[in-house]
Amino acid sequence: MRLTRQTNYAIRLMMYCAANPNGLSRVSEIGRAYGVSELFLFKILHALVENDLVETVRGRNGGVRLARPAAEISLLDIVSVTEENFAMAECFENDTADCPLIDACSLNAALRRALGAFFEVLSEYSVADLVAAKPDINALLGLTPLQGSSTGQLV
Repeated sequence: MRLTRQTNYAIRLMMYCAANPNGLSRVSEIGRAYGVSELFLFKILHALVENDLVETVRGRNGGVRLARPAAEISLLDIVSVTEENFAMAECFENDTADCPLIDACSLNAALRRALGAFFEVLSEYSVADLVAAKPDINALLGLTPLQGSSTGQLV
């Protein structure tokens, strides 16, 4: 199983927002930090806003910020809104399977169990965990931490 590029950058966008000591992040700054186009980030941002993971603030001093504390946003929350399909094999897609063993095969059950374990692990990690695991994240992203600020999470 491989996560899409969209999911990869959605997680990165969320990490950037969590690490930003200024609270609001501009899409242009996020794009510059990761070397990705603003247009692509806006596409990702749309899904994150619709699912209440981030919020936007309009205006001259506007930007993007997490909709809730980073510790309350799991990787599963992000992956669930950015991935369209978790079918690991043709037999996951009921109407399209041509296998004569579909009702008697244990492969489907094994793959469903593996997918469940994958989801369980994703639910155990928050955006805050990812940011905390990299103490120099602010420097790596070109963010300057404010004195007395830790990760720039919204509370």
